[in-house]
Amino acid sequence: VQLVESGGGLVQPGGSLRLSCAASGFTFSRYVMRWYRQAPEKEREWVGDIDSAGRTTRYADSVKGRFTISRDNTKNTVYLQMDSLKFEDTAVYYCNVFFTGVAYWGKGTLVTVSA
Repeated sequence: VQLVESGGGLVQPGGSLRLSCAASGFTFSRYVMRWYRQAPEKEREWVGDIDSAGRTTRYADSVKGRFTISRDNTKNTVYLQMDSLKFEDTAVYYCNVFFTGVAYWGKGTLVTVSA
């Protein structure tokens, strides 16, 4: 299993970024995909997830209404569209899948929200 996040960068408050996570090594279309983030000196926290078909999404209260998760099962990729970014969204963002009872993580992509 391999998960590779991309799309992070520096953005001003109020701006937008779209993160991608390319997956391989498992049948992507059968699994829930999750996004997490870890801010400096804080524990990793769940951001949201999307079901295998892409019909149902859930979000942490801190990002609800600003972030949108989607997926393209033809490209084995899950996305995190982040709008109205705030300083407190600064973190390394990770995608995650539970496959055969094991949690797999990518290496993450850094998002920095700064003026």
